[in-house]
Amino acid sequence: MDLSKKINQIFTLCILGLIWGSSFILMKRGLESYPPLEITLYRIFIVFLVFTPIGIKDFFKLQKKTGLILLLSAIIGSVIPYFLFIKAQTKIDSSLNGILNSITPLFTLIFGVILFKQKINLKALSGVLLGLIGASGLIIISNGNNTTFSRDYFYAILPVIGSACYALNINLIKNYLHDIPALKITSWSFIFIGPIAGILLLFYTDFTTHLINDDLNYLNFLYINILGILGSGFAFWLFNLLIKETSSVFASSVTYLIPIVAIFWGVFDGEIFSLFQGLLCIVIFCGIYLIKSKK
Repeated sequence: MDLSKKINQIFTLCILGLIWGSSFILMKRGLESYPPLEITLYRIFIVFLVFTPIGIKDFFKLQKKTGLILLLSAIIGSVIPYFLFIKAQTKIDSSLNGILNSITPLFTLIFGVILFKQKINLKALSGVLLGLIGASGLIIISNGNNTTFSRDYFYAILPVIGSACYALNINLIKNYLHDIPALKITSWSFIFIGPIAGILLLFYTDFTTHLINDDLNYLNFLYINILGILGSGFAFWLFNLLIKETSSVFASSVTYLIPIVAIFWGVFDGEIFSLFQGLLCIVIFCGIYLIKSKK
């Protein structure tokens, strides 16, 4: 696909939003048969199997410094957030999980300023504060009528930490891996973590038992395969490609689409989405818009 054409850029962005926005309902289905850790490990392992033939040829030519950054990127950008988001899914709605994922640009800017000395203007700073207010409001109302710090309240914080991990990884790729093709970043990252994930999955979990006894029609197994191959591997490559062929600002606009798709699937699946949640979602969108807009 020729990404020099605007129509192709927009089409690719919509596909990316559809894939990532649908990830949360796929997590929800997978959790019906498999615990969070097993889904996380399998998600990494299946991407490793699919992408290894693509990147294995040049993998051993990697310089030590580049290899360490790729390993760090894989852990921060895949292992930790994958587990946090699906662990949160055990206690909060998929729609809320998707909305909280949309605050990634806020943390991207924060890390860029603190760790990589990027400049910030008043409009962007206002956007960060506005986005954090919206996210904080969603976390607070997720606690329902409880007046104490409940477990559900804690689980609503996990996607926020996961979004921060994604944001830190974006800065790592932008500052240290910008000269490496998107497909190689994807394949090399999972070559680092895939074998370990496979060993842990097959020898230290009850994945095969759950596959045989708890997923009789193998539909949930199909869902976590789609989550892994499309939601992790293909989408990760597509996102990096968009960054390189367009700009990080344009590519990160997918954060507007992810919660919309996640909310649609959540409501379709019977989840309750209140007007107040919608208003807080708009507050987050406004914050993201301020961050991305020109001075």
